[in-house]
Amino acid sequence: MTHVVTESCIRCKYTDCVDVCPVDCFREGPNFLTIDPDECIDCAVCIPECPVSAIYAEEDLPKDQMHMIQLNEELAQLPGWKSITKRKEPLPDADDWKDKTGKLPQLLR
Repeated sequence: MTHVVTESCIRCKYTDCVDVCPVDCFREGPNFLTIDPDECIDCAVCIPECPVSAIYAEEDLPKDQMHMIQLNEELAQLPGWKSITKRKEPLPDADDWKDKTGKLPQLLR
């Protein structure tokens, strides 16, 4: 099992979670963070750090977010999605997007 970043992160990209990750399993894309399932050790310290509650243990993932398991794995392997290990500012309009749902079409690869 691993942890999964859900659609809530899209267009927000708060990075509070990366500061606490002991194995640097987060990868950064243009407007989303993903967790590399090959690196994640299931410690769960990232879950309470996310201000938009976008991170779940795979077994606790809401049914409408199950597609994000495969997507996290796929995106973590893309060459342009590099490891992120230090907190950065969220996207400039993150507060405008943090409560929106159905953001998958907004995902930039």
